[in-house]
Amino acid sequence: MKKSGVSIYEQFRRMHPRSEALFRRAQMTIAGGLTHDIRHLHPFPIYVDRAHGSRKWDVDDHELIDYWMGHGALILGHGHPTVQQAIVDQLGRGTHYGACHELEIQWAEQVLKLIPGIDRVRFVGSGTEATLLAIRIARAVTGRDKIVKFEGHFHGWHDYAAAAIRPPFDRPMSAGVPQGVLHDILICPPNDWDAFMMLTAHRNDIAGVILEPAGGSCGTIPTDLGFLKRLRDFTRAQDIALIFDEVISGFRLAPGGAQQQYGIYADLTTLAKILAGGMPGGAVAGRAPLMDQLAFRDDQTWNREERVWHAGTFNANPLSAAAGTATLPLLADGQVQSRADRAGQALRDGINEVIAQLGADACAYGESSIVNLFLQPRRHALLLDRPDSTVDHCLLMEHPNQEAYHQMRCALILNGVDFPLFHGWVSAAHSDEDMEKTIRAFEAALRLMQDEGAL
Repeated sequence: MKKSGVSIYEQFRRMHPRSEALFRRAQMTIAGGLTHDIRHLHPFPIYVDRAHGSRKWDVDDHELIDYWMGHGALILGHGHPTVQQAIVDQLGRGTHYGACHELEIQWAEQVLKLIPGIDRVRFVGSGTEATLLAIRIARAVTGRDKIVKFEGHFHGWHDYAAAAIRPPFDRPMSAGVPQGVLHDILICPPNDWDAFMMLTAHRNDIAGVILEPAGGSCGTIPTDLGFLKRLRDFTRAQDIALIFDEVISGFRLAPGGAQQQYGIYADLTTLAKILAGGMPGGAVAGRAPLMDQLAFRDDQTWNREERVWHAGTFNANPLSAAAGTATLPLLADGQVQSRADRAGQALRDGINEVIAQLGADACAYGESSIVNLFLQPRRHALLLDRPDSTVDHCLLMEHPNQEAYHQMRCALILNGVDFPLFHGWVSAAHSDEDMEKTIRAFEAALRLMQDEGAL
């Protein structure tokens, strides 16, 4: 219960009348009032008018330090001049040719240059499309049907990916997912080698294993590198396609993503977000024996019965290709990632210092330039600040008392910071001043939460 004064939600409503009016308008025209489930916020979402660098301004003219960063796509920050100019230049040349173009080749060449151990790239429209295509390739190459997926790992919103995202893991995340689809997905607890061995023992029908190498759901569930190495050895020995979903970690943890960072390489890699420089776009990258399953041959039986069929109106769209080819060279030497990583570590440390000073039940953790936030870990006996501790991944993904996360985000917005409910992305555009202001905003927000009895 609130101890005194005006509640967080009441303050939020008073400060955001235009956003509230726009949300009411959206509810009359847009299904659910939103265009992305993750933007759902109590009591209503904010609406943004413009953005630049590390900042954005909402329609009620509040300036916010942004940690959404295009859902992690904008490691260079909003409106990077090189990327902006590339998009502007391409606008004058055309937005959609319905044909092949040289930029798509240049884009693919840059991906091959950055990510070790891959031979081919196939562009798609999004990260969801990338994981869907990678699963299809794995099945086509192996002639098998089953895909192993780990609890709490996120691979988009298509039917095959809708399983085991949040507890209870034996139910799909969405209504409308056919049981026949779920029958082909084998679910395994993350980082549990004995469970994986039990699941896969005496089976010869597994086409692929898919996971986020940098940790389930944007690192909410930390990675066990020993598990990852054993998984690579096992899948190679069993001729099972290992699929690394690097939609989030690709080009962020290192120029070559988590694979370069850990020295563990997959057969197929899914990419999006940073790949297209903040524009829509994704890709599947991998070794030639798998990726050439997409190639046409002078063999109609192959083309009709064995080749992987893949279309997509906006694959390698010229605007996305222009943004991508402008972005990737800026990431090649790793300096952007290092700058963002340092800021991410400073932010995690600063938030945790404030948490300790206030005695709040919360914790910031994560890797690289990703900051994960967990509220009330002590209440649930989670020791997230100790790397040697055993972490209950079910609790990590359940985020008990989810209303507190909505209150926390609103409290941060009231103090000039927009941080997603569970994890935020730090960019190279975030300055030392941004870090300091953000830490102070967390302090003020935590005090508001304590005042309401939420922490």
